[in-house]
Order: sequence, then structure tokens, then C-alpha cells
Amino acid sequence: MKAEKIRALSAHEQENKLNELKESLFKFRFQHEIGQLGNTSKLRLMKRDIARIKTLTNQNRNKE
Repeated sequence: MKAEKIRALSAHEQENKLNELKESLFKFRFQHEIGQLGNTSKLRLMKRDIARIKTLTNQNRNKE
């Protein structure tokens, strides 16, 4: 997810997206541990998306 798309979301939508990504990351980690996850690069991409959302949320909080 691009930073521009994240900035376009409201604070509530950003929080919902963050929770959604965290749940997906948990599921993917579990699948990875039991050997069902074929594409492990998804883990890395999700971690980056979570970090992007957290960074932009913190930037918005600091502006206020």
C-alpha cells in the first residue's frame, strides 16, 4: 500500500486497516510455521505496510 493511499484515509480507517493487516500477518505467520505458506515475501510486504501506517499515524499525531 502506497503512502499516498494511507494519507487519503481518515484516522479511523487507518486504524481499521492496521488491525486488518496485523490479523493477516498473524495468519500468514501461522501458515508459514506449519509449512502451508508458499509465497513468504507476503510476510515482508505486510510488515512494511504496517510500519508505513504506524509512521504516518505518528506523523499526523505530532502535527496536532
